[in-house]
Amino acid sequence: MTDSHDNLILAFESSADETSASVVKNGHIILSNIVATQIASHQRFGGIVPEVASRHHLEWIDRVTQEALMQAHITDPETQLSAVAATFGPGLVGSLLIGLMAGKTFAMVHNLPFIGVNHLAGHISAANFVKATVYPAMAIMVSGGHTELVWMAKENVFQIIGTTLDDAAGEAFDKVGRILGLKYPAGKEMQEMAQKGHADIHFPIAHTEADFDFSFSGLKSAVLNYVHHEKQLDRTINKNDVAASFQKAVIEAIIEKVTLAIEKFQPQQLLLGGGVAANLALRCAVEDLAMKYQLVLTEAPIELSGDNAAMIGAAAFLAYKQKHFSGLDLNVDPSLNFTRM
Repeated sequence: MTDSHDNLILAFESSADETSASVVKNGHIILSNIVATQIASHQRFGGIVPEVASRHHLEWIDRVTQEALMQAHITDPETQLSAVAATFGPGLVGSLLIGLMAGKTFAMVHNLPFIGVNHLAGHISAANFVKATVYPAMAIMVSGGHTELVWMAKENVFQIIGTTLDDAAGEAFDKVGRILGLKYPAGKEMQEMAQKGHADIHFPIAHTEADFDFSFSGLKSAVLNYVHHEKQLDRTINKNDVAASFQKAVIEAIIEKVTLAIEKFQPQQLLLGGGVAANLALRCAVEDLAMKYQLVLTEAPIELSGDNAAMIGAAAFLAYKQKHFSGLDLNVDPSLNFTRM
């Protein structure tokens, strides 16, 4: 293990359809971040096929590991690295197992501490590559599988304030994209279409009983009903307008809940992370909200919004500082989440 002031962590991420390895220094400096994507293999199915994803992870895990070590100039892991980390949940069971086993095996062979990381903590911790978090802070985590407001009273403590009761925002984007005939994943193309369209179609925003929870399933159904209705009347559907109106409704729903949470919890800083955090319209809306309440806002870099091992390394560093290590008997937890506040 390195005795230097710098702490280098080798991290693995394989929760869905990205195979990634990264070396991160001191939780905020990326020495390498290798990501092998599988999007082309899953597009024809309209979503991730777990068995296909697992096979691809097996094919790529050694290659991304060697590339990450080479780019970071790691030639003697036992003396140069401080720890090894890997995602253990949430995600697809078969996919998670590949990265977790790679991480535990590497740690055992090179006599290094091992850290199991919550994938969601990784998305939130990606903001640390921009600037250090000031606590208490609130994270807006918006991805394909999760839409959550997370309270962080202090470092490495995460509690759910609000969550989606059904579809996540990113999941809703993909489902509406499928309704409009777009390829998976649809988020980027939906954003481009929305920029060309007019948000003049009224789609409802669900108002949940819990103050800070979300619901996007009804919004998706409203888009489907609108498209069917227009087709029955033999009207031409302006897909750009549908995309713009849908995107507006999603963002308004998120901003409404974040506003309520800011007023109740009074955070010192806002963090925005997750795959949908790459959406420029969402970023602008959150930036405006932060300005309104005079809050510091840290957004995960767009290139790190999707799944990657660097964000896992950033989250692992928080645990490393507190010596929160995991046993080599750690198993995957596909339903892993933070505790509810």
